[in-house]
Amino acid sequence: MIPPKNLTFNWIVFLTAFTVVAVSCAKRTSSVSSNALNPWKKMDLVLKSIPQTHFLDKVYNINNFGAVADGKTLNTEVFQKAIKECAANGGGQVLVPNGKYLTGAIHLESNVNLHLEDHAEILFSLNPKDYPIVHTSWEGTEVMNYSPLIYAKNKTNIAVTGKGTLNGQADSTNWWIWSGGKNYGWKKGIPSQNDPTNREVLVDMAEKGVPVAERIFGEGRYLRPNFIEFFECNTALIKDVTIINSPFWILHPIKTNNMIIDGVTVNSHGPNNDGCDPEYSQNIVIKNCTFNTGDDCIAIKSGRDADGRRVAIPSKNIIVQNCKMIDGHGGVVIGSEISAGVNNVFVENCVMDSPNLDRAIRIKTNSKRGGIIEDIFVRNLEVGTVKECVLKLNMFYNVYGSQTGNFIPTIRNVSLENVNVKNGGKYSVWAEGYAASPVENITLKNVKIQKVDSVYLLKNVKNINFINTYINEKKVESIKH
Repeated sequence: MIPPKNLTFNWIVFLTAFTVVAVSCAKRTSSVSSNALNPWKKMDLVLKSIPQTHFLDKVYNINNFGAVADGKTLNTEVFQKAIKECAANGGGQVLVPNGKYLTGAIHLESNVNLHLEDHAEILFSLNPKDYPIVHTSWEGTEVMNYSPLIYAKNKTNIAVTGKGTLNGQADSTNWWIWSGGKNYGWKKGIPSQNDPTNREVLVDMAEKGVPVAERIFGEGRYLRPNFIEFFECNTALIKDVTIINSPFWILHPIKTNNMIIDGVTVNSHGPNNDGCDPEYSQNIVIKNCTFNTGDDCIAIKSGRDADGRRVAIPSKNIIVQNCKMIDGHGGVVIGSEISAGVNNVFVENCVMDSPNLDRAIRIKTNSKRGGIIEDIFVRNLEVGTVKECVLKLNMFYNVYGSQTGNFIPTIRNVSLENVNVKNGGKYSVWAEGYAASPVENITLKNVKIQKVDSVYLLKNVKNINFINTYINEKKVESIKH
């Protein structure tokens, strides 16, 4: 088409502009496509999007509220007064000076940073009556139960910081007995969570749709409290503290978004002593931490069975960086309470090593849980010793008896890259799915695993790629079935 002479200049300008726009759009499309193919760029975007906590430069020293640092005097009301006054004045730092302070449950308010000096230690009471009944969760089921030792509900801009110690004081003479485990002081005739009127009743209530407000437990039901639980919170920080001797799960963000856990040391070997359990939560960063636990070091959750499907909030954008895992059932684990699904998990630059560490990376679910678990990315791991396997993906996880139901789970898109393992245990990869729902799209790239009994155990697995991967010094070929 030839334009009229008097329109030549405008036509040229139009064509030039059109070409620039077209090229620009092509570049943007290419960039978006590239980002979609590179999960680590997505991780970087998540990191940049997470807001930081900020607090007023005001200090509320608990000693000024009557705290007694003898490790014997109960300071519950002192903590409550200091926190409430801090919050009422716009927030700031509630300071725990050096010394030992006994207390019951501590409930945080918005804009409050509970800060421990280097030699401060908070000792938590062993009397269950010092933990009031609150809306909480127990193994993936919401319940009215004993308050977590440190608890926040519907709060914004909150923190627990400092290099002091949080001591739950749990051992085989108190809280841990409630587990019913023979290794934790339990004997025949002692009540436990596993009595038919306790844990099983809660699970049955959830299956029947009983409202959470009517699921009232606490005294006489033997369901142990979590240590630190931020419930439906936003913009939170836990930094530098050491946590020991927990009754139950240790760090539990539930329905919480935008939380950073940085430089925390967890050393607690009791039953169900998971180090960190993000549940129904998004944009959670766990970095520079050390986990030495009696259960999973990190276990990402999203609710159990019917309760998880009722809540229906997947956990996603969970980032684990520069952490050290010692003892535990698994280094980074997803499940088993996983019914609302999990996606976009990023694990990088971690060290895992212990003869008492069962697996490095683990996904555990079953046909009562259901849910979709996808897009799990792991890179740059140094693994010394694991007892069972490096990577375990299991759709038949079985605990508390039969776990067979009608909700077949999905596991897909799991990638390990740049992983070195010195002692790989029984299997490099153990993956089991259903014929109707195989474990799908597993990639091991630049992975070296030594001293492992078997290369893999696979059942109903589709598309497992071994790229430049050597197991017991032999290169492994991909499987497309």
